[in-house]
Amino acid sequence: MQAAMTTPVEPKRIPILSEAMKERIRSLFPRYPSKRAVTLPALHLVQEHLRCVPLQAMAEIAELLEITPAEVHDTMSFYGFFPQAPIGDVRVWICRSLSCMIRGGDELLEHACSRLAIEPGETTSDGKLTVEFAECLGICDFAPAALADDGRVYGPLTETSVDAMLEELKSGRRDASSVT
Repeated sequence: MQAAMTTPVEPKRIPILSEAMKERIRSLFPRYPSKRAVTLPALHLVQEHLRCVPLQAMAEIAELLEITPAEVHDTMSFYGFFPQAPIGDVRVWICRSLSCMIRGGDELLEHACSRLAIEPGETTSDGKLTVEFAECLGICDFAPAALADDGRVYGPLTETSVDAMLEELKSGRRDASSVT
């Protein structure tokens, strides 16, 4: 008696991207020369909505853009601003480029992480703040400097101003229109 061969059935995944999010991405197509060119804007939209870009979201973006998930991942990893796991309510980068490093940027990053009891790239236990380093924020005239993901710029930083910045950032994101 011969056993019947069955094809394994993959479990159906619940999409991460809502239809509304997919439609927002599709609405970008006419603005770009190819669907592939929408990769970076799509990553920004997903990051803005989910505060991260999980692996499944990369696959869903790739399907919409008719490219491979590896191509989406290449773009995502090149820029380094798209975490795969959820981040804090506010994400802040402390610069450690040459200008900032010479003026103490590395020490201020260490100070900030010590104050929050985290390592660079980690999120505080209350989920309010993620602190990361940046190779260059392009704001060397404020060295040493930091940038929050809602557009707030801090610098030149000192240990005292880092402490004040952390307290301000713990209070949450600011509406982009209120940032000066």
